[in-house]
Amino acid sequence: MRNFLRKWQDELKKTFTGKSDAPPDWALRLSEGDDPGYHLPGSAVWAVHGSMSPIVAGIRTLLMQSLHPGALAGVHEHSNFREDPLGRLAHTIRWIFTVTYGSRAAAEEASRMVRRLHEPVQGSYSDNQGTLRSYSANDPELAAWIHIAFTDAFLTAHKIWGGSIPGGPDAYVREWAQAGRLMGVDNPPLTEAEMRQQLDRWYSGNELRVDARVAETVDFIRNAPLHPMLRPGYRILFAGAVYSLEPRYRAMLGLEVPRLGPFPLPVKLATKAVLGVVRLALGPRGPSEMAARARLRRLGCPEADL
Repeated sequence: MRNFLRKWQDELKKTFTGKSDAPPDWALRLSEGDDPGYHLPGSAVWAVHGSMSPIVAGIRTLLMQSLHPGALAGVHEHSNFREDPLGRLAHTIRWIFTVTYGSRAAAEEASRMVRRLHEPVQGSYSDNQGTLRSYSANDPELAAWIHIAFTDAFLTAHKIWGGSIPGGPDAYVREWAQAGRLMGVDNPPLTEAEMRQQLDRWYSGNELRVDARVAETVDFIRNAPLHPMLRPGYRILFAGAVYSLEPRYRAMLGLEVPRLGPFPLPVKLATKAVLGVVRLALGPRGPSEMAARARLRRLGCPEADL
């Protein structure tokens, strides 16, 4: 039994970081830098991203982002998500945690690197009226959709499965707006109400759509190519992500909250239980947070031990 648990823990770590035997080098390097960073202990961003709810939020983000044909075209035509989905996940986690926990210089460099990788991600797609439209991954409008889908997913998941948020939901939206600016978003929302208004405009503006490519993407996310040991837990986390979606988006994606077995547990409770097990396996503080605290102590910041 002990060997099984160790193997499961190793596969879990490898899924999130690409390594099972040690923290990734980039996480350890977050102890470097000469400034406190954009976010500090006690902030809304640290509270949300330091919890386990981002695991569900990440799945929800992918589902939501797939509704924009430009974003989806970029993924299908310019990424290797089918061949190496865990590698893509690890790169995304690296950017999120670097912006969350790193120095300002590290956050800015990580964002510049992502934007450089996005430069060749260009092409065209047909909109809902059949008009051919061009897209670019670094286009501010497309970046705005990616940012708002992310912010909504992480805030919603934390409201359901996380703890309190210092300053409340508005503080998280306002603080994470900095990440949007780093990625070229013009005027990211600064309050939850503003974020909801922007989402409503996207929904009512006939920009989003569902087609065969969306259905293929949803099926891929539902049946992610994970190690067999992780699939039962992932099935519950996927159900949690679907549960967290607004009904209008669930309908667009052709999804219903799945039943969990012949005598189904409530999805909300089952998801909470899985996240609790993951927390026990990974520990209360990840290497990125620990490295950030080491940097803050070196710089003499009083927030280091909050």
